Parts: sequence; C-alpha cells; structure tokens
Amino acid sequence: MGSRNSSLSRSITIRRAVARDAKRLTRLVRGSSAYEGKYASAVSGYRVGPDYIEAHRVFVAVGADEQGGRVLGFYSLVLSPPELDLLFVADEAQGRGIGRLLVAHMRSEARAAGLDRVRVVSHLPAAGFYQRVGAVRTGTAFANPPAVPWDRPEFEFRIP
Repeated sequence: MGSRNSSLSRSITIRRAVARDAKRLTRLVRGSSAYEGKYASAVSGYRVGPDYIEAHRVFVAVGADEQGGRVLGFYSLVLSPPELDLLFVADEAQGRGIGRLLVAHMRSEARAAGLDRVRVVSHLPAAGFYQRVGAVRTGTAFANPPAVPWDRPEFEFRIP
C-alpha cells in the first residue's frame, strides 16, 4: 500500500454491519449517483434490510473522523455461491480509496472463508473500477427486464 492508502486505512474502520445500519445502507444504495437516469429503476425500490445483513457478510467502512461514525461505503459477500453482491461508496466519499479498501477486505474475508474465487455482476459504470482492483472479466449477465433491462459485465476475483 502506498502512503496515501496507509493514511487512509488509519482513518477508516471496516466493521461488520449490524441491523441498525440497514436504513443507512438502503439510503446509500438508493441515493447513489451511479444509478441516476436510465439506471434509477434498478435501485428505486431496493432495500438492505436487517434480514439481509443477518444472512450475509455485510461490512461497512466508517470514517474515524466522521461525526457519528458515518457510513462511507459497504459491501456484501455471499458465500454460496460466492459472489460480491453489493459494493457501494457514498458519492461524497468517492475517489478516496474506500472502494479499494473494501475490495481488499472482501478478498481477505473470502480467503478466510476458504473461497478461491468470487463472482461479481457489475453495474456498467463500475466495470472499470473492478478491472482496476484486479477482477477479471468472465462474461456477460444478460438483461432481465423489467428489473434490469440492460446487459451487465461479469467479473471474477481470484482469491490466492
């Protein structure tokens, strides 16, 4: 890690999500500018509920210097079948390396769970990010209207 990421990792805590985080995570998903315009329908009714948090490995990135421990991003790792189901960084926190920290944490969790690979079906605007953090393109998830009316790239993280 470079010095920029080292200082970032000291100012960000990644912890397991708890039920009381559900509303904040739902707001983060629904408010993401990556899902504006034609993509808005994919998240308009989306909900990250306490039941989802209980069923999966959901982790949140919290700023150490943030008032009230504001959630800056989160991810969800599903173990069977292995998939990075959700990864969001708050709009105002993007470009600070938080997504990269979340992916590194996810890879560590996957390794600890004995996984050798983790699938990701990417939102189109996020495809470049996944490639930059080491995911390998493996295919295409075809449109599934009306929920998702566009094709999406599929990636895979290989877990050494």
